[in-house]
Amino acid sequence: MMVRAGPLETLVKPLTTLGKVSDLKSGIANFYDESSELWENMWGEHMHHGYYPKGAPVKSNQQAQIDMIEETLKVAGVTQAKKMVDVGCGIGGSSRYISRKFGCTANGITLSPKQAARANALSKEQGFGDRLQFQVGDALAQPFENGSFDLVWSMESGEHMPDKKKFVSELARVCAPGGTVIVVTWCHRVLGAGEAGLREDEKALLDRINEAYYLPDWCSVADYQRLFEAQGLTDIQTRDWSEEVSPFWGAVIATALTSEGLAGLAKAGWTTIKGALVMPLMAEGFRRGLIKFNLISGRKPQ
Repeated sequence: MMVRAGPLETLVKPLTTLGKVSDLKSGIANFYDESSELWENMWGEHMHHGYYPKGAPVKSNQQAQIDMIEETLKVAGVTQAKKMVDVGCGIGGSSRYISRKFGCTANGITLSPKQAARANALSKEQGFGDRLQFQVGDALAQPFENGSFDLVWSMESGEHMPDKKKFVSELARVCAPGGTVIVVTWCHRVLGAGEAGLREDEKALLDRINEAYYLPDWCSVADYQRLFEAQGLTDIQTRDWSEEVSPFWGAVIATALTSEGLAGLAKAGWTTIKGALVMPLMAEGFRRGLIKFNLISGRKPQ
């Protein structure tokens, strides 16, 4: 979908600010409390982008989401895990998939009480028993002991973190020596030489997205790499998968415009509707090279 971002940003601004919860944590929790059921009904248990490499055979969006998990594990060099933490776990899709793959236990945290309850219910329905446990928790103050997990996983939650330094510090803290930290997240483009920040038109586009999705300031993958290095993580890998995920927002928009999607939006409420209104801005941000979809992984030294 091609849009002229400037006029659309102006049009949606009064809508994205309407009824906005000022407290970021409460806003995030409310957004996912309200929207998660609709997402699950339309897309299933994985609440993240799909992986659509050019030249690959046509596949379902759900398979593309599974492929995203597999590609992430591959780049990070993860071939086994005993205990994982799913930071920003959604309804637990990543935890269940990785637990099946490696036979590991998992703990998940989310700000959304409804997500945590649904993640626990689905896991019990699917026979995981007590091996998977999900709870309400803050990624910036995780309720776990130091070195608790050999796989620390954050799939599309980093964009919600107001303090990226504290976020990465907590991920490293709960990671066991020899373990792996993985962040897959939305970023803005890497700034060029001499640039002090993004251009005003770029900031305006991101501001509208931030209002709808309860996001703080963005950062670049280069910023994340510096934060990983500052925590002493090694074997750092980064990837720009912006091109590989480019079909995703078009698919989400198409789903929202179906009769089932429109009915679901109306039932979900205003917060979810605002999220739908800015989906074309997400597509525009990717098209312009402003929004990037990045992976960052690293190992904690023994």
